Amino acid sequence: MSDNKFSTADVASHRDEANGYWLIIENDVYDVSKFMSEHPGGDKVLKRFAGKNATKAFWKYHNESVLKRYGAKFKIGEVGEAAKL
Repeated sequence: MSDNKFSTADVASHRDEANGYWLIIENDVYDVSKFMSEHPGGDKVLKRFAGKNATKAFWKYHNESVLKRYGAKFKIGEVGEAAKL
């Protein structure tokens, strides 16, 4: 796990192929660029939330076991400011 701190503006700048696909779940930042083809819902879902806080949508469709299984692999840091839901 990383101790990197990112602003929401940092995350917002990572929402395309050139910059990578980052998203926020709870207060953690995940780089899902290498997960796009593996995501069961397809890359379209991840692209829709890239650069944003995806907490509400994530918990709507997932449970804690998903974060336990994949979280450490894709977590790159956390939001250094309060993330808006």
